[in-house]
Amino acid sequence: AMSLPFAVGQCGNQVGCRFWDLALREHAAVNKKGIYDEALSSFFRNVDTRSGGNGPDIYKGKICSLKARALLIDMEEGVVNEILQGPLRDVFDSKQLITDVSGSGNNWAVGHKIYGCQYQENIVEKLRKTAEHCDCLQCFFIIHSMGGGTGSGLGTFVLNLLEEEFPEVYRFVTSVYPSGEDDVITSPYNSVLAMKELNEHADCVLPIENESLFEIVNKIHQMINSGKLGSTVKQNSLVTSSAGSAKTLQEKPFDEMNNVIANLLLNLTSSARFEGSLNMDLNEISMNLVPFPRLHYLVSSLTPLYTLADVNVPSRRLDQMFSDAFSRDHQLIQADPKHSLYLACALLVRGNVQVSDLRRNIERLKPSLHFVSWNQEGWKTGLCSVPPVGHSHSLLALANNTCVKPTFIELKDRFMKLYKKKAHLHHYLQIDGMEQSCFSEAISSLSDLIEEYNELDATKGGPRIDPSRLKIAV
Repeated sequence: AMSLPFAVGQCGNQVGCRFWDLALREHAAVNKKGIYDEALSSFFRNVDTRSGGNGPDIYKGKICSLKARALLIDMEEGVVNEILQGPLRDVFDSKQLITDVSGSGNNWAVGHKIYGCQYQENIVEKLRKTAEHCDCLQCFFIIHSMGGGTGSGLGTFVLNLLEEEFPEVYRFVTSVYPSGEDDVITSPYNSVLAMKELNEHADCVLPIENESLFEIVNKIHQMINSGKLGSTVKQNSLVTSSAGSAKTLQEKPFDEMNNVIANLLLNLTSSARFEGSLNMDLNEISMNLVPFPRLHYLVSSLTPLYTLADVNVPSRRLDQMFSDAFSRDHQLIQADPKHSLYLACALLVRGNVQVSDLRRNIERLKPSLHFVSWNQEGWKTGLCSVPPVGHSHSLLALANNTCVKPTFIELKDRFMKLYKKKAHLHHYLQIDGMEQSCFSEAISSLSDLIEEYNELDATKGGPRIDPSRLKIAV
């Protein structure tokens, strides 16, 4: 099974860059002989470049030249050019890139309406070419941010294109939401306009808040500086820094935040890339965790985030890891799932963990979590035997939980503050095809979503009765 990632916009490409880098390190740590194997084939092609760069794919044998299955799209060349000059330059070729020079000016309408139309044919053509190399294309995933112009506007345009061209392939979206102090003044408009598209065209969305990433990175800095992590910070830990040593933590401010997202994506795709006793692929997540089509926003939490120093984790740490996954400060959005209502939950574990460990911890945690009455057994689990580099195990929890509601309410409030004053509206309305109705439809789409969460929340704490079943005559 193969996934095809789309990185759209500056943030999407910076995250994508960290993801490809870390994925290659993971495979290198496991694949010592340099053989092109099943695990690599899910995200990389093996190309014979000797025949003028357009050689055939090689399926068996030595790694010749790995090419990532991905499309990188940005309307400013900066980040993509950086990737092409950096250590990953050989992993991409020009056939996978779509760039422009002028950027989208932090305007959803420019990304969606202008660049969408302009680049539609180009994107579809490159999409088909890339998809031809996948013998079993299982899902697309889009990495983008909500607050700017390209990621939100063109990113959601690409989402619509994927649905039109390949309606049967699952569409997973990782969306980075701006914080209240965002430096893009129009980010509430861009985010709400993008939300409507995510509501209608995504199968699954993993919202991530900049604020949470910022807090995680800060907390790690504090721990390193306070010496709480013991005398050594583990050299090859990849949770935040690219090199893993305390010295490099000062490099690019976004690199560390992006590494957290890249690690989320690594865990999410580990089942597709490696063997495990319980493999879970991405469309299973969507099928098992999304009982209502619009409520497809999953809250993710990642652990370990803070145990950078500790290599030989004693076994009780395993139980601690499961507890951490449900605690506030391991969530990638500002949310507390414990005090809200679960529709379903998935646990993706990596490393030497037994099914019995999983079961024991689910039983232990269950009494403290509120599940909807009709899905008390709403757990989905995946086990991948290959741990992340530098750790003995890791856990990604994905919760379909009403705790996402405050994120959406806050976004709505920030939108209304601008919209009531009609601030900056003219920048959008002068774009061809952009009407005032686009705004009113987008905000009512968001309001409807919030209302659906309200209705579910109202059932919380009701009697835990099993829905009545038909009596079966024996």
